[in-house]
Amino acid sequence: MEEEALYTNDRTQKEFEPMNHRDMNRELMQHEVINPSILYYGTPVLLLSTLNEDGTTNLSPLSSSWALGDCLVLGVGIQGKAFENLSRHPECVINLPDASMWEQVEGLGRYTGIYPVPEEKRKMGFEFCDDKFAVSGLTPQSSIQVEPDKIAECPLHIEAAVQHIRIPEHTPFMAIVEVKALKVHVHTRLISGLNKINPEKWNPLIYNFRHYYGLGERHGESFRAEK
Repeated sequence: MEEEALYTNDRTQKEFEPMNHRDMNRELMQHEVINPSILYYGTPVLLLSTLNEDGTTNLSPLSSSWALGDCLVLGVGIQGKAFENLSRHPECVINLPDASMWEQVEGLGRYTGIYPVPEEKRKMGFEFCDDKFAVSGLTPQSSIQVEPDKIAECPLHIEAAVQHIRIPEHTPFMAIVEVKALKVHVHTRLISGLNKINPEKWNPLIYNFRHYYGLGERHGESFRAEK
């Protein structure tokens, strides 16, 4: 990214006099060491579809992921249904909601497909639900190459196959799941050309320290958000 110019042609240099370097350095150094309880520093929300034992689809809201090429890495809690399902059936769909869907995402946030609910999750306010589509008001849609259903309302879907699951020794309560993208579905209103998504029309839902944002104003907050 090129550095922006400090001045414009139609205004005087005085109007855009840069901050005194001493003042700037003093301001930049105003930091404190803290111990935050959460580190969701602003990442896209996804709804992960995985296959239950009975062939139905479980939905799990996640906020830890990154993609490079056709490789995607997911962070999944080992006490959740998603981890159990992926360990048994290594396929999934990464459904990406837009910012307008924050209430449906939050509607799923307090539910787990694990029964009985693990004690740690119960203490955090989680409840059992065996039909995540019904409780969220979302619509199942058949996938092409994997068994778990997609979510019709999400503008982007990535059908994927699990390549590797690792539980780090230093953080044994979560799993790092590597998947390979197989099929990418994009709503036609987001397509700007051959195999291209228009970033001006794509407004992902961002999880920012447990509060929901789009690429602009705040939309709401998680039931577990710190007040």
